[in-house]
Amino acid sequence: MDYLDQIDLSRLPQHVAIIMDGNGRWAKGKGKLRIFGHHNGVTSVRDVVEGADKLGIKYITLYTFSSENWNRPKLEVMAIMELMVTTIHKEVPGFMKNNIKLNAIGDLDMLPEKCLRELNNAIGTTAGNTGVVLTLALSYSSRREIVSAAKNIAIKVKNGELDVNDINEEVFEQNLFTGDMPNPELLIRTSGEYRISNYLLWQIAYAELYFTAKLWPDFRKEDLYEAVIDFQKRERRFGLTSEQVN
Repeated sequence: MDYLDQIDLSRLPQHVAIIMDGNGRWAKGKGKLRIFGHHNGVTSVRDVVEGADKLGIKYITLYTFSSENWNRPKLEVMAIMELMVTTIHKEVPGFMKNNIKLNAIGDLDMLPEKCLRELNNAIGTTAGNTGVVLTLALSYSSRREIVSAAKNIAIKVKNGELDVNDINEEVFEQNLFTGDMPNPELLIRTSGEYRISNYLLWQIAYAELYFTAKLWPDFRKEDLYEAVIDFQKRERRFGLTSEQVN
């Protein structure tokens, strides 16, 4: 049976977050430099977004470059940044054709000027699109995001814009980078690692976690469909009993 035939389109996760892991190991396994894996990972991104659009998943958020990744060898970081610039530039026509809206979260000011300029241009160009919202987590740290949200709220209280007694989970979420998005319902991590790696720690409190041994450059929309099928087999209770949710 085709994967699509097994998916209940009325019970799709609205937001899927992905930790794209394994580019370097994929390249090493082929006797290539690590950047070769990053290049091929772009094909996976394109295919997965196409698959999400075909299903009707509204939000895809990709862990593209973490704050910790700045500590990698300088040559690799420079190559990744250059790849990012050229890839974003090349993908914009496809984004427009397929009605994809590009978004980015993280400490974006840390990106090289050329990279940030290309990113902002692409975000501006696709701002009116109404299809899949593709969010790139760049120079991203969930702990930093949470600290930043706390600081923003503290400033609002200090300035009299917010009463301390009105601070609740909803207010806190509005001050996160993802304040205008629903929280992810499904988190996928490739390459056989079983870690969250400082990614969307607040937002995935009730997400279903899906781990696959497949390295990111080998991941395709069929693998996304498999993850969605697995997601739909799970009972999501949110602290209730099975009898309460059924």
